[in-house]
Amino acid sequence: MSLKAGIVGLPNVGKSTLFNAITKKHILAANYPFATIEPNVGVVTVPDTRLDYLVDLYNPKSIVPTTFEFIDIAGLVSGASNGEGLGNKFLAHIREVDAIVEVVRCFDDENITHVEGKTDPIRDIEIINTELILADLEIALNRLGKIEKKAETTKDKEALLEVGALRKVKDNLEKSIPLRSVEFNEDELLVVKNFNFITLKKVIYVANVDEISASLGDNDYSLKLKEYAEKEGSSVIVMCAKMESELADLDEEEKKIFLQDVGISNSGLDKLIFATYDLLGLATFFTSGTDECRAWTFRRGMKAPQCAGIIHSDFEKGFIKAEVMSFNDLREAGSEIKVRENGKLRLEGKEYIMQDGDICYFRFNV
Repeated sequence: MSLKAGIVGLPNVGKSTLFNAITKKHILAANYPFATIEPNVGVVTVPDTRLDYLVDLYNPKSIVPTTFEFIDIAGLVSGASNGEGLGNKFLAHIREVDAIVEVVRCFDDENITHVEGKTDPIRDIEIINTELILADLEIALNRLGKIEKKAETTKDKEALLEVGALRKVKDNLEKSIPLRSVEFNEDELLVVKNFNFITLKKVIYVANVDEISASLGDNDYSLKLKEYAEKEGSSVIVMCAKMESELADLDEEEKKIFLQDVGISNSGLDKLIFATYDLLGLATFFTSGTDECRAWTFRRGMKAPQCAGIIHSDFEKGFIKAEVMSFNDLREAGSEIKVRENGKLRLEGKEYIMQDGDICYFRFNV
């Protein structure tokens, strides 16, 4: 399952530095706008101690963790929706992601230019929100201009539903309300999703603070950002992108010592990865054995045949049953044999809703 989170923000807020840390790649991170023009893509491993346990238990020939993509998208500027900077190109890249990670500058540094002159996280968010709202509004208005009169003339049910949904989109965007904050019914949502509106995507804010604030947990800027995010139901991860980039070059033991020295329990990157995974409504099931231990990403609410289809489409087409044991039952029992003896190995059918941490063997026939 290919899933993407796009890193956005104004120029020089720390997006590319954060991306360097996330992917352990070293791309251009220059102190001037538009250092990033083409989006940089990095595959991120989701840390999971459950997979580590399975590896120790089965000693497999192959280990495959679950992953998703972070995409570093070049900085937006005021007027991007009208093509300012490299706006139209940037907006097109944002439309392709599943969720948005918005990096917000929450530090002062006279050596790093701020495109708006001074640090103001709320102003920066509103600049980006305005550009994304205007970009979505243009799409809604263009489509309404093409179908509104025809729908009213023909009275076609589907066309009228589309017009009604797009009018709702238009009315809210004109009030500067992002679509993720609007309640749509099931039919409206099916219509709206077809247009890939940017402001419908869920958002996590990254408060990029200085090293001292990272160890303390907050500063005045990040507290303002948290207050803003709470009102719209979004979450905030506080971190120092520069420090995370330095951490990325250390091995696990050195990383633990570094974090202890600065008084941080978990790296900001791990928090961001887990938060993004959770934001998208994702979970993990496993397949395990001596040949391979592998973590698979699925959306919460998916049934067993759909999850089998993530492995291979033939598994879904010919799905018969799934042999399932929970990770907790395996860890408690200590071995697969003990799970069977304890009666905790289950045979599940087509209506079974997969749970996070399920360990599965799919029976199928094509």
